Amino acid sequence: MNDKSDKYNNLSIMAEKDTPEFLSFFKKNKKRLDKMDGIVHDLHDRFSSEIDCLKCANCCRSLGPAIYDKDIERMAKALRMKPSDVVTTYLKVDEDGDYVFRTMPCPFLMPDNYCSIYESRPKACREYPHTDRKKFSQIYKLTVKNTQTCPIAYEVLKELVKN
Repeated sequence: MNDKSDKYNNLSIMAEKDTPEFLSFFKKNKKRLDKMDGIVHDLHDRFSSEIDCLKCANCCRSLGPAIYDKDIERMAKALRMKPSDVVTTYLKVDEDGDYVFRTMPCPFLMPDNYCSIYESRPKACREYPHTDRKKFSQIYKLTVKNTQTCPIAYEVLKELVKN
């Protein structure tokens, strides 16, 4: 994998600058986006292989994923804790009524950017940055937001808009 981490030191500034272009593309191509899943998935595969998430971990440092009961059960098993103890120790309820991590960065993010519960991490973490999802058009605006945090999301949209 190529180390592109230096390129993304100012990712949020780059993404903010490009956001109007990303949103304009969405407005002009809204109907066609439904047919672009294959293109977006190919871009996802390309940039996922080029960008090393372990050099970045922005998502683990700054995003609070929604955590559901199945996630809590999986995490509890991995941590050898009761689900209720996982909730008490690591989680809180946010303004939307969802469980999220009590603190950020993620309590399971280790100094080397590995996740201590990687195989049992929440579904939202497994699926992030969602650029390989079916019906990508439904989460296009979320992806625009994710470009502020994730180099993969940023590159997927940059390339999609360019072509």
